Amino acid sequence: MRVSTAQEKFVASNSYSLAEALFEPKAWYRAVYAGETPVGFMMMEEDPEQGKYYLWRFLIDAEHQGKGYGYQAMKLLIERVRQLPNATEMTLSYVPDEHSPQPFYKKLGFVDTGEVDDDELIMRLTL
Repeated sequence: MRVSTAQEKFVASNSYSLAEALFEPKAWYRAVYAGETPVGFMMMEEDPEQGKYYLWRFLIDAEHQGKGYGYQAMKLLIERVRQLPNATEMTLSYVPDEHSPQPFYKKLGFVDTGEVDDDELIMRLTL
């Protein structure tokens, strides 16, 4: 699965993400499916003891964008996180650019915090 060339600067490849997850015990990853077809990838870092839930990676394959899969996958993920211990918020970060995913996340209820992490802007969803 790959994003469009214009989106490559916004998200690491799945292979890179999988390698990173191997070294982070609080991380998990899942494929996003539409029926039997894999259409995306998500990776979270969860720390229930501290109530921290961070969307580390999220992508929908370029061929499957604009079909609502990303929105539905995020709604399901948010609902899952709501059920987890000490879950009061969920965070994510994005690369600022005119084609960034910020409007997509804003539509889901995330708001910019004004915080920056490694040149990425942080968004938060209060659960």
